[in-house]
Amino acid sequence: MFKQSTRRDFLASVGTGALVATLGPGVMSELGLLPPGFAEEGPEALAFGSLEPLVGLMQEIPANQLLPAVVERLHAGTALRELVAAAALANARTFGGEDYVGFHTLMALAPAYHMALELPETHRPLPVLKVLYRNTNRIQESGGRKAEVLHAVKPASLPEGRPGGEVLREAIRRKDVEEAERAFAALSKGSAEEAFNHLLIAVEDSAEVHRVVLPYRAWDLLEMIGKEHAHTLLRQSVRYCVKTESQQNSDRFGLPRALLPKLFEEKGLLGRSLGSRPVESAWVEELSRTIFKATPEEAAEAAAAALADGIAPEAVGEAISLAANQLVLRDHGRREREVQPGKPLGSVHGDSIGVHACDSANAWRNMARVGNPRNAFACLILGAFQVAFDRIGRGGDFLDWEPHPLGAELEKIAARDPETLLREAEGAIRENHQARAAALVHRYGELGQPPRPIFDLLLRYAVSEDGALHSEKYYRTVTEEFAATRASFRWRQLVALARVTASEFGRPAAGVSEARELLKV
Repeated sequence: MFKQSTRRDFLASVGTGALVATLGPGVMSELGLLPPGFAEEGPEALAFGSLEPLVGLMQEIPANQLLPAVVERLHAGTALRELVAAAALANARTFGGEDYVGFHTLMALAPAYHMALELPETHRPLPVLKVLYRNTNRIQESGGRKAEVLHAVKPASLPEGRPGGEVLREAIRRKDVEEAERAFAALSKGSAEEAFNHLLIAVEDSAEVHRVVLPYRAWDLLEMIGKEHAHTLLRQSVRYCVKTESQQNSDRFGLPRALLPKLFEEKGLLGRSLGSRPVESAWVEELSRTIFKATPEEAAEAAAAALADGIAPEAVGEAISLAANQLVLRDHGRREREVQPGKPLGSVHGDSIGVHACDSANAWRNMARVGNPRNAFACLILGAFQVAFDRIGRGGDFLDWEPHPLGAELEKIAARDPETLLREAEGAIRENHQARAAALVHRYGELGQPPRPIFDLLLRYAVSEDGALHSEKYYRTVTEEFAATRASFRWRQLVALARVTASEFGRPAAGVSEARELLKV
């Protein structure tokens, strides 16, 4: 005869810790399953409702068992975006924006999903499975659920009459992570857009790549996860900002904090609406050159002056993106002292100055689109500042170096038909011949050929190669910037991506081969 289980039997057979990890202490308490004193044993765990079993799977399963389990769920009807959502929440709960590989993996999730949508249906899971494997592998390396960083947080009582973003910024500047977390929890009670605008006030304290890109990529994830999870994803940036506040005395931190309020006052930008004046391509090219050649302060002032003149923010952002693109096109690659495993002499993939600059410019530009007018102005001013700062900080003679495509390489290209150019571009990528790959893609575009075949070629390797944590993000950056750039300039973005793809080839990503076997593609 079937014996009815008591709550005590249930707890004994499953384990209180496992239940709390799955359901969360709040739900456990409501069900009467939480033993006396259990809540005092540690901070309250976060739980994610109907997504919780999948989130738990991403954290708890050994990495070598993840892909078969995930593919099984795909075949059973789980949507790809649901897997991305679960992985993002598992990542956030585990790392809280404080682990280098962890936050890079989070930043790759939305780009991987967008990449999936460009592939044939049979191949769509590949880029996502690649990042899911990296995600769970890093979670397991870091201790899984036992090492979670994010827990439930009690909102603070904010002072009246003060902008919430400034309260948050002050707590971050004091390096008080608890108060910063509590302030942001209070600020997140409103809409996701309001919370994001408050967060940007603190983000704008520095022009540092991860401080800039992490909040945008977290925001981008909300499209597939839902804005009800905005607090969980965005609070990672709060913790990242606190963690990096020790660098406040560097120019990358100190200069923006003094420069931004100065330019706002001088240019009369406070309280201003965004402009809408269109400009010609020659104007965009000239501002781009000014930003690229200027000191960081001069570049910021040039962007602020254009915005004060009522120039449409899209045009200013386009110029910033094109200036950053030059850092990929002109870079001489890693020097002897910069060589690392997977990043050989002359390589430009991974955390190279150009890839970082382009990802940052793209993030500033996208956050300007989301932010209120005050933050839109700030994002574009700092975007210009960062490009110039990166150029000077890298060292070398960027202003004198010839940009790709190199003239000598263009002279070697005899082919004019698209099929031959595509075939030779792939050969150059597989030979790690950066200059030839860039020249072939330039010639293909110069002949007026459609861009999709080139994107398909470069996407194939953005999926298959490791890319030193940056292949998905940079591919998505180029995709977005190509679409947002006028026709006379946009092929520069694909030339840069061809160069980076040739640089990264030959280092297959972990998990991709297994994913192909499981999907039978």
